[in-house]
Amino acid sequence: MSTASFTSNFFGTGCFWKVESRISTVKKQNEGKMFVKCAVNTKTQKPEKAVRIGVLGASGYTGSEDLPDMVAIKDTNFSDVDAVFCCLPHGTTQEIIKALPRSLKIVDLSADFRLRDISEYEEWYGQAHRAPDLQKEVVYGLTEVLREEIKSARLVANPGCYPTSIQLPLVPLIKANLIEYRNIIIDAKSGVSGAGRGAKEANLYTEIAEGIYSYGITRHRHVPEIEQGLSDAANSKITVSFTPHLMPMIRGMQSTIYLEMAPGVTIEDLYQQLKISYEDEEFVVLLERGVVPRTHNVRGSNYCFINVFPDRIPGRAIITSVIDNLVKGASGQALQNLNVMMGYPENTGLLYQPLFP
Repeated sequence: MSTASFTSNFFGTGCFWKVESRISTVKKQNEGKMFVKCAVNTKTQKPEKAVRIGVLGASGYTGSEDLPDMVAIKDTNFSDVDAVFCCLPHGTTQEIIKALPRSLKIVDLSADFRLRDISEYEEWYGQAHRAPDLQKEVVYGLTEVLREEIKSARLVANPGCYPTSIQLPLVPLIKANLIEYRNIIIDAKSGVSGAGRGAKEANLYTEIAEGIYSYGITRHRHVPEIEQGLSDAANSKITVSFTPHLMPMIRGMQSTIYLEMAPGVTIEDLYQQLKISYEDEEFVVLLERGVVPRTHNVRGSNYCFINVFPDRIPGRAIITSVIDNLVKGASGQALQNLNVMMGYPENTGLLYQPLFP
């Protein structure tokens, strides 16, 4: 057993607090992995320097754990902070981040910096971008795809949950020219926590229990983010058909992707490319052939499980990808990104195992 310490600073909407604690890492027999229980930050390899973390919007689902008392942001001394997770609602983040000291490392979990084209942001989010100069320095934080860029970044835009579950399986296949860019259809489903913690009639138990419904049809705000990432991989414009659905569960996300393979490409080619791409990755797991990923398998963890299957229509394939929308789809990937930015082991504080049942 080894011991690590962490110092964390948390902010609610307009609030701030700081807590210091101790954690322990325990090596689990027969699995050869270190399991760490902590909320925000750990220092396992660099005990000489603790990283002091601030969390803006810590009272929301992506920011909260067991929380001490908060104080107002206006009373905060940011010289006591090395890095910040920003978990504020979309549209409120740009001006706040713009006002933070440039000495801080920042991971923003809102959508405010995900789209490079500020006019596209204005179109999809219905408001002007308030920090266009800051947008120019942002690195998109899909860790397994843009790790090298993230290492030297000051401000990282953490990906959305749906785009994470979709880009992780598709980007390697697009880069290898194994699939056609046309006719990509994505049927995605999410737990209710993806809608945030705010009180909304549509999220009441009586509205969502014992049912499923589609939302944001043709106009979901994650569409431009998905297309931006896939187009970057292809060096060509890619347009997708994407429909999300709300499921009567707390957390979890599944994206089922229907696509056309390039001429001469087989299902085995897709499988082998995904295997090569992710065989050394901690958190993206290609399952054994024929095994269907389930949201239960990743619940409460930072893992993404994927697999590829032959469609009964010749020349087409079906990919299934599952994540926990609050972890790999939000806070877990944010911590993974900060670990990369700070030079810590990428899995620090993230080796929670999936919950069962």
